[in-house]
Amino acid sequence: MSRIKNKFLELKQKNEKALIAYIMVGYPNEKSTISAIRGLVNGGADIIELGFPFSDPIADGPVIQNASNISLNNGIKIEKFFQIIKQIRKETDIPLVLMTYTNILYKIGYEKFMQKAKNAGIDGFILPDMSIEESKNYVNAARKSKLDTIFLISPNTSTKRIKKILKVTSGFLYLVSMYGTTGMQTKIQKYTIDAIKKTKRVVNKKKPIGIGFGVNTPQDAKKFLSLGVDAVIVGSAFLRLIEKTPAKKIEAKITTFTRSLKNTTR
Repeated sequence: MSRIKNKFLELKQKNEKALIAYIMVGYPNEKSTISAIRGLVNGGADIIELGFPFSDPIADGPVIQNASNISLNNGIKIEKFFQIIKQIRKETDIPLVLMTYTNILYKIGYEKFMQKAKNAGIDGFILPDMSIEESKNYVNAARKSKLDTIFLISPNTSTKRIKKILKVTSGFLYLVSMYGTTGMQTKIQKYTIDAIKKTKRVVNKKKPIGIGFGVNTPQDAKKFLSLGVDAVIVGSAFLRLIEKTPAKKIEAKITTFTRSLKNTTR
């Protein structure tokens, strides 16, 4: 079993939900990335999503777009990314998910990229622009390397399509909470509540459901978890915190904020 699947099983035994935390590797620099990740681990994050920068991140709001641009300007290439992952992996066994866009993998070749990722210590992938219709080679390459493929659904994804996506999703199913991009702050909409109910009914406990986009505070996390999802995914809030924190205080600040989020999952 994958580290991700093991983590959800472990949490289920403890009657806990998962906190999934996202940061952009290379933002605002390599040293701060390591500090932030240590803070996430110390604060009790269950799974960490590591963003690899892309020039046209269609699913990401302004906060992540800005972080991506800064990371690119810092010269974060894929080999440097994997070096950082290897360093992280020496310090922790926490499940690590690589979040980026399809063209990055396609250009290098799915199998070659997957093997490099596996060797570095990655456990799974999130590619927001990967459609199930074009996913066969991607999914096969991931399965060959025993890596999870985490697919996204939105509030208006049909029941029929959710069932198709479930067949290729492993690790967990990523439910986007709202229409729009990451980092938006808004109250939970009725259509989001309806989407959670529909998704839970269709999934029928076959895979964990994680919800992201618009989860910014412990209060947000608590509200979403009360609706019955298995995980909350927090990204832009961590990047905002990193942006306004002096480098030497990043680890401590991230630890404290992560702990406040994790407490809502128990």
